[in-house]
Amino acid sequence: MSLGAGLPFARPGRSALTLAAVVLGVTTVTFATGLATTMTRFGNAGRDAYEVTVYASNFKHGKEIAPEHSDRELHALLRSLPGAREVTARTDTEARLAGSTDQVWLESRRGDRPRMDSVLTGGGGGGRRLRGTGEAVAASAFLRRNGLRLGDELCLEKGDRSEKVVVVGEFMEVDTRLLVTDRSTMTALSPGEKPIAYHVKLRDSADPDAYARAARAADPGISPSPRGPDTTTQTIVGSAAVLTLMLAVVASLGVFNTVVLNTRDRRRDLGMLKPIGMTPRQVTAMTVTSMAVLGALGSLLGVPLGVVGHHLVVPRMAEAVDLTLPSYMTDVWQPLAQAGPASAGLVIAVLGAYVPARGAARLPVAEVLRNE
Repeated sequence: MSLGAGLPFARPGRSALTLAAVVLGVTTVTFATGLATTMTRFGNAGRDAYEVTVYASNFKHGKEIAPEHSDRELHALLRSLPGAREVTARTDTEARLAGSTDQVWLESRRGDRPRMDSVLTGGGGGGRRLRGTGEAVAASAFLRRNGLRLGDELCLEKGDRSEKVVVVGEFMEVDTRLLVTDRSTMTALSPGEKPIAYHVKLRDSADPDAYARAARAADPGISPSPRGPDTTTQTIVGSAAVLTLMLAVVASLGVFNTVVLNTRDRRRDLGMLKPIGMTPRQVTAMTVTSMAVLGALGSLLGVPLGVVGHHLVVPRMAEAVDLTLPSYMTDVWQPLAQAGPASAGLVIAVLGAYVPARGAARLPVAEVLRNE
């Protein structure tokens, strides 16, 4: 192993090129790991709030069918079905900002989980959730589009009615028109507005599809829809994993090429070491160690580069769609999370060096000495 640790210094130019390939591989693995973690947290944000959405209308043969039950009756019915734990009614309506032609999509919730799946951006800039009348929580894109900040007061108008609200929080959402208020503000602007959907949180062992069938049978005028998987996040994470694997393979091939060249250059040395007692396993260990040194150095350089790349790229990806991410989605680099990327350099180096190292261990001594 001590002989192997000195081999990279015998060919510094070749070792530098190999190190560059390993650093590229480790940087890519680190960046992709952080991106996958961020996207997974983004995709899972708020998904535990409910499993089934029940729309308060249904279409059959091109005609809209209204529910047989009233709002309160339907809420109680959905709450009583087997498997239901929480039911929250959602009411939507359009309003406008005073002094502007911009339309606002106003949303309010009533029931067991009024917070639903809205995710505050967190930290000092994320504000807080609704606590009373006259407050609103705005989408990130809404604030950016209208040049607003937390604490600003808005006047909402609908018909001849108007209500003032104070923006107390910001949540992660790309809809440039979305504003969430409490039920009293919604009622003041639009007294006759009825819920358009009911979000149902199920018990741990409940089947969303079974609940949807039971709800559909209880009232043919509603349209239950179980929440499906987040395919967009899965696609992004899968694509990042494939690209990372490809670059890791390219880096391993660079190591493979270096070991093959080093083995050919050191045929005479191997021919002398084996007759004096070096076993094939020791030859393999020596060769692999020579690349493991570069792998460890590649990890030391590649991991920080990958972390910096993640901190630079991911926030700008979110800004491109007017989205502010909560801090827990971007702060993914705890010490334990860096353990995997830190070992990537050693893995790339060992995988690339093992096959030619085994070939060097099987090198016939008599043939080498005869050629020399």
